[in-house]
Amino acid sequence: MPVLSRRLSPQASNPLWQSRGSTTVSSGGRFRCPSCRHEVVLDRHGVYGLQRNLLVENIIDIYKQESSRPLHSKAEQHLMCEEHEEEKINIYCLSCEVPTCSLCKVFGAHKDCEVAPLPTIYKRQKSELSDGIAMLVAGNDRVQAVITQMEEVCQTIEDNSRRQKQLLNQKFESLCAVLEERKGELLQALAREQEEKLRRVRGLIRQYGDHLEASSKLVESAIQSMEEPQMALYLQQAKELINKVGAMSKVELAGRPEPGYESMEPFTVSVEHVAEMLRTIDFQPGASGEEEDEEVALDGDEGTAGPEEGRLDGP
Repeated sequence: MPVLSRRLSPQASNPLWQSRGSTTVSSGGRFRCPSCRHEVVLDRHGVYGLQRNLLVENIIDIYKQESSRPLHSKAEQHLMCEEHEEEKINIYCLSCEVPTCSLCKVFGAHKDCEVAPLPTIYKRQKSELSDGIAMLVAGNDRVQAVITQMEEVCQTIEDNSRRQKQLLNQKFESLCAVLEERKGELLQALAREQEEKLRRVRGLIRQYGDHLEASSKLVESAIQSMEEPQMALYLQQAKELINKVGAMSKVELAGRPEPGYESMEPFTVSVEHVAEMLRTIDFQPGASGEEEDEEVALDGDEGTAGPEEGRLDGP
């Protein structure tokens, strides 16, 4: 990442030897990180405005401290051979890959081994370690870049999930609105049937009530006439009264409601199959939100085009 580019000079053979304040990039320019090739735009602070990498800084500081030590002090810190206590370790056994002394090569355990001067192997392995550190740091920067990308993926997942939850709530709210509308239509049909049946029965009640009232009055008049003691006076009214009683007894009233007329069973609604269909609602793999919105819109148009088709008509 650009953090490494702040520390390391592309002209140096060993990037870890670059001093902290040196840079070949001026402020306000553009450059690419030599490890991850990420393009960086420098502001007015220059390279000092880049993000710090404490791990790289610590490694460089340790390496600089090691490189800045005087050579004579390093030369004084010689290890002594364990087998020959008076001899300093000054050669490196390439076969056994261990440092040793000259006597071990001439008379000791490494007399048949291939050896090399200790400073040569020291410089070689130090260079290899330096290159390995540089590669490791570059790898760490790439890992950090991957982590950053995955964090962005997490944020995108949260944003997309939030959007899909909103769409899901909207679609279920639209389904609830359709159910409420259909329930209102069915309740209105049931109310109309109730009003029609009540109007008919109440009309019959009024008709039977009027007949009962007229018949009761006629009975009362007939009883009073039968109590008349004078025969002539009784006979003057009896004939007409007899005719009225006969006519009243022959009056035919409207028929009563047929058996089961009061039942409202035809208005029973079955929702089991609809409930099963609703339980099958699931996510559609591979379907985008826009396609789903179009499908919902088409379904809504079809649902409003012919509401009478599925409506339960009253008898």
